[in-house]
Amino acid sequence: MLRIQKMITKSMLAAATCALLLTPVNTSAAEPMTKYQRDTGQALHVELLGRYTSGAEIGEGGTEIVAYDSVTHRAFSVNGAAKALDIIDLSVLKIGEQELPRIKQITLADLGVSASDVTSVAIHPDGEYIAVAAPAENKVDVGHVVFMTTDGDYLSHVSVGSLPDMLTFTSDGTKVLVANEGEPNGDYSVNPEGTVSIIDVSAGAASINDQAVSQVPFTDEIIEAGVRKVHPDSTYSQDLEPEYIVVDEQNQYAYVALQENNAIAKLDLENKKFVTVKSLGYKDFSVGKNKLDASNDDDEINITNWPVLSMYQPDGMASYTVNGQSYILSANEGDAQDYDGFSEEARVADLVDSYDLNADLFEGYSQEELDQLIAEGLFNDEKLGRLNSTTSAPMNQEGNYEAIYGFGARSFSIWNANTLELAYDSGADFEEITKEVYKEEYFNTNNDENGFDSRSDDKGPEPETVTVGQVQGGAYAFIGLERTGGIMIYNISNPNSPTFNHYFSSRVFNEDEAVISASGDVAPEGLTFIPADKSPTGQNILLAAHEISGTIAAYQIGIEVDAPVEEEDPTEEEENPKKPVDETPNPDVEEPEEDLYDEELPDQNENDVVTPVENNQDEDKIENEETQNSTEEISANQTNDTSIVQGEKLPNTATMNNTFLLLGSVLVVIGFFLYKRKNRVE
Repeated sequence: MLRIQKMITKSMLAAATCALLLTPVNTSAAEPMTKYQRDTGQALHVELLGRYTSGAEIGEGGTEIVAYDSVTHRAFSVNGAAKALDIIDLSVLKIGEQELPRIKQITLADLGVSASDVTSVAIHPDGEYIAVAAPAENKVDVGHVVFMTTDGDYLSHVSVGSLPDMLTFTSDGTKVLVANEGEPNGDYSVNPEGTVSIIDVSAGAASINDQAVSQVPFTDEIIEAGVRKVHPDSTYSQDLEPEYIVVDEQNQYAYVALQENNAIAKLDLENKKFVTVKSLGYKDFSVGKNKLDASNDDDEINITNWPVLSMYQPDGMASYTVNGQSYILSANEGDAQDYDGFSEEARVADLVDSYDLNADLFEGYSQEELDQLIAEGLFNDEKLGRLNSTTSAPMNQEGNYEAIYGFGARSFSIWNANTLELAYDSGADFEEITKEVYKEEYFNTNNDENGFDSRSDDKGPEPETVTVGQVQGGAYAFIGLERTGGIMIYNISNPNSPTFNHYFSSRVFNEDEAVISASGDVAPEGLTFIPADKSPTGQNILLAAHEISGTIAAYQIGIEVDAPVEEEDPTEEEENPKKPVDETPNPDVEEPEEDLYDEELPDQNENDVVTPVENNQDEDKIENEETQNSTEEISANQTNDTSIVQGEKLPNTATMNNTFLLLGSVLVVIGFFLYKRKNRVE
């Protein structure tokens, strides 16, 4: 009997071992997703569907700007680490895959184009081809725009201006607009002009040349009074640095962000000339809801009014129309000219002797109150002393600054496109909301460390990028916070009175002080909204390219619609259906005789585009499982594979039916063996 028991025990251990070997292993715990909303009854549903991981080292810029093609269901991502363009398959989201595979990686060197970087990508509105911005090896020299097919095959390239930093198509597909930033070199001995290039692509991109390019410079007569010039010895044409471009619905005007200059330029596309350059003015932090935490040296969160005038200085912009009126949204990051040969940055404490604060410039203080603040230590480090400010600011006749001038508004704004006047600003919302979420642990943290209050003295959470999408009948703005991480959602259906809806983040704060590969999605740099009727899943999707982590997160936005009914796909009956593979050649691997990567993706046609069911459901039907400041667990796991060629993968942890079948068969065999041995012993 004892012998039988031993045999049964051994057999059970063997069976358990077999079961463990045959069961898929979840290599890491599900990642948390931070969510916060004030009114859970109105908050949009947000869910992390999947992730692309470039494999770049932390902080190398593996993903920066992302564009989407609805015809092929592919994303195109600027990879600063590899100086390349990554082509990513999003169609796998349709079958529940969490890993977004790379199909191919294209370096400009492969195409015979010399460049120092890849800075921007845009898709033709009809999905015919893509355009990529490529600065020269020496950034002050003329850069290029390269055109290629959506498969990454070279079509043509043209010369543009100095340091092409961003590009976009007009909605009719006839023009490409390029923001040539024209930054100076390090010692400031060369400062090229900033311009906008207009490329005529009405005849296609296959055979265009430099004759299709018109360079639009800035001229002094269209620059309004009050527009900031950073370097005193530069001309306006040298000093103005185009950062970002948006176009109105009629393709009549383009609006160009001049970030360092705190201005927006209006460009007449038909006549190919600027009609105005207008200063955005200053945000008065002394009054109302305009508040900020100005010190990283006070060991606390102190969001309050201060006698500070700060420039808006938008980076990313977006545009939309309400009742026939165009509006511009700006992510008010802030930026300074800071080079070896010239820098405008200075701490307030270092300029104490140059301040003569004038209450006439502040709505929130009398002169007596200002003088009292100074007497009580206003310029100490725990108050305003640590705040980063500019020396390129207005002075009085005595050569003193009558206000403290800061960088960035720590907000997003909406501007009337006709007048370029402010319609709305989010005030102190971003710091107030992230205070509630992260408290004294990670409030105003940086994007390269997990710490507290390290960015309060220097532009705070830094809103970097903004995009607009229609969700459940309303217009929504999505604003990415570069330093703190995460994305703010606002309902902007009324441009004069937007309402906060949701904050969410898939950044993971861990015990390590430094940001590591397990930190999730860190530092959103570029956002792309995919409406449901163009999405591979039939749901609204927001793509967020995160520069520090080198990842792209795909978030579902809004309530789910009915699953689309599709024609039967014969490939589903195959035992091992083909999946897209990375076609990027690996120089370390000898090429086989047969091309292993010649399998094409299924052709996309009109029937392949998922058409969502019209969504007229009431807001109160939204699944509100998220509670205020709650954390939702999602299935999105990472491996430690950092191969740039293959990219990292999110393992599929689902147990397949054939695995259960195999496991059951093994257990039946073991049971039969035990039964025979038992009879033999007895």
